[in-house]
Amino acid sequence: MPTTSASTSASASISPAAPRSRKLHRRFAPIVFAFYMSAIMAFLMCCAIVGANSGLGADYLRRVIQAYVLAMPVAFVCVMVVRPLVGKLVAATVHL
Repeated sequence: MPTTSASTSASASISPAAPRSRKLHRRFAPIVFAFYMSAIMAFLMCCAIVGANSGLGADYLRRVIQAYVLAMPVAFVCVMVVRPLVGKLVAATVHL
């Protein structure tokens, strides 16, 4: 028996809705990349610089977090600003 548009729409409304994806749209990829890159790099740099400047004392983690509060937003802005330049440098250096 051929299906009609009425029976197709009726069966579609009965079936459970597909779960929505929790992923962001691909247009946000540069921002998400910058966020993750700056978060990881700022934390690692804070760990290294705080350790080198003031040692690994009892309050090391507190000092790292204190430095990270300033470093992370600065790193995020820097990654967002230099990303186009870095893309051009990579394109000029590597066969894509």
